[in-house]
Amino acid sequence: MYHAKFQIWVGRLQQVFPVTHRYKCSATKAILSDPAILTLDVAYITDSRNTHKIDKLIQSRKGKGDIHLVQKLWKEYNEETIEKMKSKKYEKFMLEACKIPNQAHSVLDSYGIEPKIVKFINDKRKFDFQPRDFADLCQKCDLLKTEFLGFLAGHKSYIIKDSLAELEQALIQRTCDELLKKGFSLISVPDFLPYHVIEGCGMDIKAERGQVYTLDPSLHGDLCLSGTSEMAIAGFLSNQVLNVDELPLKLAAVSRCYRAEISSSFDERGIYRVHQFTKVEMFGVTKNDISQSEALLQEFVDIQSELSASYGIHCQLLDMPLHELGAPAYRKFDIEAWMPGRNMFGEISSSSNCTDFQARRLNIKYESGEDTYFCHTVNGTACAVPRMLIALLETFQNRYADTINIPEVLWPYMNYQKLLTPPVFPLKMRYIKSW
Repeated sequence: MYHAKFQIWVGRLQQVFPVTHRYKCSATKAILSDPAILTLDVAYITDSRNTHKIDKLIQSRKGKGDIHLVQKLWKEYNEETIEKMKSKKYEKFMLEACKIPNQAHSVLDSYGIEPKIVKFINDKRKFDFQPRDFADLCQKCDLLKTEFLGFLAGHKSYIIKDSLAELEQALIQRTCDELLKKGFSLISVPDFLPYHVIEGCGMDIKAERGQVYTLDPSLHGDLCLSGTSEMAIAGFLSNQVLNVDELPLKLAAVSRCYRAEISSSFDERGIYRVHQFTKVEMFGVTKNDISQSEALLQEFVDIQSELSASYGIHCQLLDMPLHELGAPAYRKFDIEAWMPGRNMFGEISSSSNCTDFQARRLNIKYESGEDTYFCHTVNGTACAVPRMLIALLETFQNRYADTINIPEVLWPYMNYQKLLTPPVFPLKMRYIKSW
């Protein structure tokens, strides 16, 4: 159970989102069908002087979107004189324009395809024995089950047991504690979200090999399983007008994350890449000012670095190149942890400045004086549990005993337990076929 202070009450919600907020358009479809409402940066997208720059940006970001088609549709829309046809042409234009990725920081043009290493965090542990990988450690300590679960939850499912499950909760609770100290407000959000919220955050739900689980539309309408609480928080803020005095707004949520992505890579075996996992997410909103959203992005990166450093794991902070940004990010930083049992770095957190990309698609604004402006949004992983568990167990394993040292900062959250050990009375199960 979470500590009582992790609960968010109606009174707190009223402090974070006072009654001065005004709700705007209720649906993305309504925005698309109304030529008077242009939520995208149409002036930038349709300016022929930007065509080459945008086309180069698209090709660098895995070829999503067609700026030439977008500008052609914009010309056709402006030349159309019949009102009914004009609306249809506008909707076609907007559907294609939404596929154009965000602008990117100019420094990334010089990176090529490799990320820039910003810094290393903690020294790499030196072993006087061959370190075992996470799966082997968990098997010896009887802490994890990944086999024979197809009947329960399908491929890439897992069950965390005993003290490893306690460690999972300790990571979540300590992360929330640290975020509360840094001025975040906790919010609990749904896992089911409508299509337009997912797409407004920059995900393509129609991709042939996408990451999004969609529910049967004949039974549940246009609902998906959320891949991260970033989407639900952004959806919660959609169609709202915030007061400028509330910015920057910093929210955090603990949620299950659902990803349909698959991998056959040996390096991504076990619980490294799974279909569902628990994550603590940070989400921030600033004024439409790149200096402010970049400052909040740096704050998120600093929090991630501090948390990683406090656990004693060896990490590297990376400034990611263009092809790793996805559609919504203006700039993105990753932290990778060294996983000695796998002999590789693995991503454990990511932070992105999405500027006004998501705010324009979800209609998130703030009010300053008599005018309203689109916000900037920033998001970042505070703790992705499975990969953090891998890094911790592989880093702090012991040579002879089937035990793993627990980082000292987590002792208060583990009833001052200092070692992960096999259960005294392990639960042994044997599966039988039923005919």
